[in-house]
Amino acid sequence: MVKPFLRAGQKIVVPYGYPIVDTTIKYTYETMEMDIRDLKARYPFLETGVAGKSVLGRDLHYIRLGSGPNQVFYNGAHHALEWITTPLLMKFAEEFLKAYTEGKNLSHGYDPRDIWSKSSIYLIPMVNPDGVDLVLNGLHPDNPYYQDLLRWNKGSTDFSKTWQANVRGVDLNHNYNAAWQQSKNAEAAYGIKGPGPTRYGGTAPESEPEAKAAADFTRSHDFRLVIAYHSQGQVIFYDFMGMAPPEGKTIAEQFAKVSGYSLGRSTGIASYGGYKDWFIQDYRRPGYTIEVGRGKNPLPVSQFQQIYNSNLEIMLLASII
Repeated sequence: MVKPFLRAGQKIVVPYGYPIVDTTIKYTYETMEMDIRDLKARYPFLETGVAGKSVLGRDLHYIRLGSGPNQVFYNGAHHALEWITTPLLMKFAEEFLKAYTEGKNLSHGYDPRDIWSKSSIYLIPMVNPDGVDLVLNGLHPDNPYYQDLLRWNKGSTDFSKTWQANVRGVDLNHNYNAAWQQSKNAEAAYGIKGPGPTRYGGTAPESEPEAKAAADFTRSHDFRLVIAYHSQGQVIFYDFMGMAPPEGKTIAEQFAKVSGYSLGRSTGIASYGGYKDWFIQDYRRPGYTIEVGRGKNPLPVSQFQQIYNSNLEIMLLASII
């Protein structure tokens, strides 16, 4: 879809009736930045900010929906191939804001004004912008890690079907301090000898600025619940080594009911070092990894609407449950 308007530098020229977030395209970091600016211009009361920076200095943007004391946090695109989770959160923000300003209910009768007064929904739509750029735009000679990335990617400048890591070859969802050493110990069994497309956990927990930023952002708030969006499988993971609180499974069952997704338990190296693992371990509060869609990553944008429809009520319910 080509939007019937133009952007002129920092100034928005998007007529109110037209959507800002285009969910029919490959959703790049630059697109996300423009959309955040346009949402802020259309809804000046919207709180936006920067939670940190990537290895290459890209801002890790956050959005806050609501002003209430019940704080929740949803993030997307820890993994580069899973960039479809970014427009999922961005479209949610746009539709929530539109319904809020118009005084209309969202899906299944949720009242955004009621949620706004009770809760604060924080979003970091793209945790791994450098990795997403590699997947969507390829490797260019001006990248300071050019030679390393070529070697790690078996000599190819095409990262579109293989790359989950950040620009230093670290899998951000294995870079949190939750059984991190067990993840490192398991790498050899998976043929992982150092930086590469996936599963390499880095040199230490939070060695990567993107993972540290997400952890610091969490530490600076009082989140009652978190969701890390990934793809694919239509599965909800809710536990970490038996540390999830009893309500963690109960809430997961509610998420499964409204989405049609199934509940799952991680096995092998996938069981360690993830964001929700760390949150459950350190806070003993409900944390979730939700795998959206079905197929092989990167999922096609043709799946977006189904993914959105399946997850909209999860994101609304999670803010008040």
